[in-house]
Amino acid sequence: MFLKKVKNKRTGRTYLSIVHGYRDKVTKKSKSKTIESLGYLDELEKKYDDPIAFFETKVKQMNQQQNEDKFTMTFRVSNEDRLEKDESNRKNFGYAALSKIYHELGIHTFLTNRQRHIKSGYDANSIMKLLVFARLLYPGSKKKTYENKDTFFENTNFSLDDVYRCLPFFNKHKDALQLWIHERIKEQYDRNTSLVYYDVTNYYFEIDDPDDLRKKGVSKEHRPDPIVQMGLFIDTNGIPITYGLHPGNMLDKQTLIPMLGNIQRHFSLGRTIVVADKGMTTGDNIWYTLSAKNGYVLSYSVRGANKKFKDYVLDQNNYRTIGKGFKIKSRLYPREITVTSRNGKKLKKRVDEKQVIFYSEKYAQKAKADRAPALKKAKDLIDSPSRFNKATSVGAAKYVKNLTFDKKTGEILKDAKEALLLDEEKLRKEEAFDGYYAIITSEFEESDERIIEIYRGLWKIEESFRVTKSDLESRPVYLSRPEHIEAHFLTCFVSLVIARVLEHRLKGKHSITAIIESLKKASCSHIQENYYLFDHYDEILAAIGKELNLDFGKKYMSLGEIKKILGEVKKG
Repeated sequence: MFLKKVKNKRTGRTYLSIVHGYRDKVTKKSKSKTIESLGYLDELEKKYDDPIAFFETKVKQMNQQQNEDKFTMTFRVSNEDRLEKDESNRKNFGYAALSKIYHELGIHTFLTNRQRHIKSGYDANSIMKLLVFARLLYPGSKKKTYENKDTFFENTNFSLDDVYRCLPFFNKHKDALQLWIHERIKEQYDRNTSLVYYDVTNYYFEIDDPDDLRKKGVSKEHRPDPIVQMGLFIDTNGIPITYGLHPGNMLDKQTLIPMLGNIQRHFSLGRTIVVADKGMTTGDNIWYTLSAKNGYVLSYSVRGANKKFKDYVLDQNNYRTIGKGFKIKSRLYPREITVTSRNGKKLKKRVDEKQVIFYSEKYAQKAKADRAPALKKAKDLIDSPSRFNKATSVGAAKYVKNLTFDKKTGEILKDAKEALLLDEEKLRKEEAFDGYYAIITSEFEESDERIIEIYRGLWKIEESFRVTKSDLESRPVYLSRPEHIEAHFLTCFVSLVIARVLEHRLKGKHSITAIIESLKKASCSHIQENYYLFDHYDEILAAIGKELNLDFGKKYMSLGEIKKILGEVKKG
């Protein structure tokens, strides 16, 4: 605000008023609004010794009150007010929390430093922020993200072409950025990497022709589309450490050695215990892990084991009951594994490991419930085989005896001599192992309970994959060039790191899904001049505000206040 002095050319008299200056949202031109009409200077001099000095002091006090959030603004509305075509008055403010963590991790510094000595014509940091904040709050394609860029109070002085031109730059520095973020998390959150979790998932592409990266493989979502494999390491807090992309036809178990080699060479983790599911339990993976002086906690397939191991599992001797419906036992056991040498020969190696077996009544009930639909389908198939073929009998066929299919058509072949029967023996063998789980580990000095506790931490990485696929909508991927695909998953990785850090800082009291939903609702609408109206506040926003020193509870804020807050969070 300022004291406006207007001299009347005809009378020579000067009129004083207090005026609020602002920038018009539509025209982007400077405008002003009279806050208080004071009167002519000669009249005011009868009341004040020095009207100009008096009211300039008053204006200074009003500006100070405004800065201290104690200023009262009056708005006048008219039923004649109309929206401009394609006008959007809605903006998000919740991303301030994401921006604070983004800058605390120094991602802006990393990108600015890497771009300093190249002529690019675009601001990689501004583009990364748009892609990350939009991926978390309003996920969509790069084109859609760019079209909605004005949702944020950020500098978006770049084109859609700039976004695509920047993707190879992100790909070039993806490994270094992951390491940079890892080092910042070590410093700020005392990251513990003595125990790391590893798993693999895949992402599909709606394309017809596979290429070197996007290949047909075993889809986690049972889709026929080409996929890429992603291996991911996370720490015990669920915060990602690093990821890697692999061709879609690469088996899960084949990804661990290159991923573990990379993390050991570049991330300086020291001795690490790798925790993974049974898909990683191969002789090569175990031998490589041990050869690098690391350890492992891996699940082990009971049904896929040899008879001697199965007998040990079902032998009720030495089981200890722990709570209702739960029992556990273990043994130290030398196991022979098959390892592939450098020249491709298969060698037999012995590993001394601890085998932990536990039974859960709850898991047994779940296994039975999971099997029930397949059994029902098997019985329906036996009663009405003409209704099924090889494709539609998936999951049920293994429970049906005397079932054969035409190799060309997939139709069920009828044999008058051999009636279709439920395979009762197979069913009994499966049911015998319901509820039993096995874990093998190099950490034989750890207690049985601790080994199980360590293994159960795998849910964090499974949830991370769910978050990237559901909340971040990371697939399908609408990109084709390998460097663009790599850059896309880098932005998803950065987004997941920020979300996990925020979840961690809230002590895990709120899920990422709930956090994102609240930050999305922390939006505002333009009212008049430079003022915005906020309409949502909840428990999660209060918790985030308390932790990050941000106030999401104000009902009105000026553009100046909003930009001041957003400027403060960028200081990290």
